[in-house]
Amino acid sequence: MTELPHTRTRAVHWLATAAALAAVLGGTALLHPATATPAPGTGAVGRAPDPDRARYPLHCGPAGTRTDVLDRAAADFDGDGTAETVAVVRCRARGGTPPSAVFVLSRTADTGRPRIAATLVEQREGMSVRDLAVRGTTLSATLLGYSSADVPRCCPDKRRTVKWEWREGKFALRPGPVAGGGVSV
Repeated sequence: MTELPHTRTRAVHWLATAAALAAVLGGTALLHPATATPAPGTGAVGRAPDPDRARYPLHCGPAGTRTDVLDRAAADFDGDGTAETVAVVRCRARGGTPPSAVFVLSRTADTGRPRIAATLVEQREGMSVRDLAVRGTTLSATLLGYSSADVPRCCPDKRRTVKWEWREGKFALRPGPVAGGGVSV
């Protein structure tokens, strides 16, 4: 029995199949259905405030020094149908690691502009904030700090994972154990 020409696979067939599959997967990664709804607890209920448009109470030195939003997350913490934004912010620096601050932003009722609703970590505490995450109405982050003024600002030697839970109209802090010695952050 003779094989039909279209039943034999060749490299060109595999390449064409791979290219078609890549195009389909790439297209589905870029396109979302118009009826898609956010997964529960993702905080995408109402449009969250843009942290790049907020004004932060940071002391950044010379006039004109800007702030950088290092991380952001959104959730509807208070259950009002509008998402709040959590922003990790610090002063822009050309070198070194300036301390971070963590703010929760909501929208003003009259203009809809971002406003600070809560401050979770203040700049004056001298910490860096990493690994910001939101799960439901709980925020978590890793705080990095220094045991003394002799520790170079590039290399924090204290580390603590913390969680803030939204309870009774405010954020309640739940600190984890301190890593790196007995001095807490």
